[in-house]
Amino acid sequence: MKSKLHIFTAGIIRENPLLVLMIGLCSSLGITTSVFSGIAMGISMTFVLLMSELIISIFRNIIPNDVRIPTFIIVIAAFTTIVQLVIQAYLPDLYASIGLFIALIVVNCIIMGRVEAFSSKQPPINALFDGLGMGIGYTIVLVLISAIREVLGNGAFWGIEFIPETYRIGFFVTPPGGFFVFGLLIAVNAGLKRILEKKPQTAY
Repeated sequence: MKSKLHIFTAGIIRENPLLVLMIGLCSSLGITTSVFSGIAMGISMTFVLLMSELIISIFRNIIPNDVRIPTFIIVIAAFTTIVQLVIQAYLPDLYASIGLFIALIVVNCIIMGRVEAFSSKQPPINALFDGLGMGIGYTIVLVLISAIREVLGNGAFWGIEFIPETYRIGFFVTPPGGFFVFGLLIAVNAGLKRILEKKPQTAY
């Protein structure tokens, strides 16, 4: 169980796909101007990542090496299409704002990287823990970036405005503002990693 917990927590801090591996940044910074969009994108990515890793892990021993990458893309595209159609049918306003980025999940480096580097070589239970941990880590970062940018840039949280326009900092809703917040979170995560990895001093 300890090894499973290690796999799960890796995606949250030690190998966070955004703050440590720094992959999948385009969609992350593109939709993080509102918390609702950040949560929706995080859940969508987690679902596709989790299901893709599970399916590929189950069939890892029978997928021919010559068609490995095309097979991965087909599996990822299938689950991405499911998410896209569900959001388009039940949340049309959300789809209008982030629909383009949902479609791009198919070629997102996070999912392709994990299915190639991890689930294609690991048993299904490990793939599940990895997909869930990576998805949660990704979602946490999206929500944090979205909350900071929405509050400081739009003076709102979850669409509810509470800061007068005079006191808002428009810089945070621009692309440079997104990179600025992202850089701050990278620094915080690096500090947390250093604290967690620091060994206690032995007293003599």
